[in-house]
Amino acid sequence: MDSFAERLIGWYTVNKRDLPWRLTKDPYAVWLSEIILQQTRVDQGLPYWERFMENFPSVEALANASEENILRLWQGLGYYSRARNLHAAANYIKNEFNGVFPKTFQEILLLKGVGPYTAAAIASICFGETTPVVDGNVFRFASRYFGIKENIASSKTRKTFENILQDYISKENPGNFNQAMMEFGARVCTPTPNCSFCAFQVDCYAFKRDLQKELPVKRKKINVRDRFFHYLVLKSKNRYYMKVRRSDDVWTGLYDFYLIEGEMNEDEVLNESNKFLSGIDFTVEQVSKKVKHILSHQRIHARFYELELNENSNTSVFQKAGLHAFSHDEILNLPKPKLIVNYLDQLGIK
Repeated sequence: MDSFAERLIGWYTVNKRDLPWRLTKDPYAVWLSEIILQQTRVDQGLPYWERFMENFPSVEALANASEENILRLWQGLGYYSRARNLHAAANYIKNEFNGVFPKTFQEILLLKGVGPYTAAAIASICFGETTPVVDGNVFRFASRYFGIKENIASSKTRKTFENILQDYISKENPGNFNQAMMEFGARVCTPTPNCSFCAFQVDCYAFKRDLQKELPVKRKKINVRDRFFHYLVLKSKNRYYMKVRRSDDVWTGLYDFYLIEGEMNEDEVLNESNKFLSGIDFTVEQVSKKVKHILSHQRIHARFYELELNENSNTSVFQKAGLHAFSHDEILNLPKPKLIVNYLDQLGIK
């Protein structure tokens, strides 16, 4: 058992990537990195981590920030609930722990947006708690090495992996052991593994039986929903009307344009536009091509209808729809979904 941990940590010491959150045991910095790297590649997440640390260098600074500022910095990363959960957790630490980051797995697990994996990572790396981490990389490496054939899409399977790894985790250096498990899965025991460079092939269950493609076992059907977004890009005197998205849908708290949703053709959309803009004189300047935007459980098919309003138009109806006029500079400072950012880039607003 000890030899596995020693070999693994030895490999990690030589081969680990030079990442700034690995140079500290500050739980705030580690927590921030773990949340950012959920559903995000390291190379994409690194500049976001650096910007957050620069703008909000402590739990208290993050707690005192406005949600709009946090979402603005998060813009482009997607899965915006992560940013809102960060803010809520920072306020929880401020109010319930007097601003001091909790030190145990069970206490860290109380933070909004923190699951067993993140809590185990922080507890082991920053406070030396011998609690193994299990993420996608660990599932893959451990299932192949130990020959675990349970379905990793099942919530019950995590406990199996945790129990096995509990016997192998380094008691002296649990933080490095956990980081090594994740790093090895990310860089060597990948979906298409580099077995010829693997330090564990001699006693790897999958390698000896040529089961690398079969492990890990993952059986889960994801239902993906198609949605059709027709955005009315309402503008007047180089000011664009935008609104905050509601809380019961994707991109909560981010800004977009007036939306007509449904599977409709261009004429049907313009007919709906006339109903909304009843009594308002406008010109259809252009209609964009269809754009496909993929989320985890949704495929969004979007089209933008740029409408120039008459200078004397009565826009009081816009207030009821939550629309407000913003200049180019003001738009740049609003938190927006990537779909909207890409469209604004095409308009030269970037």
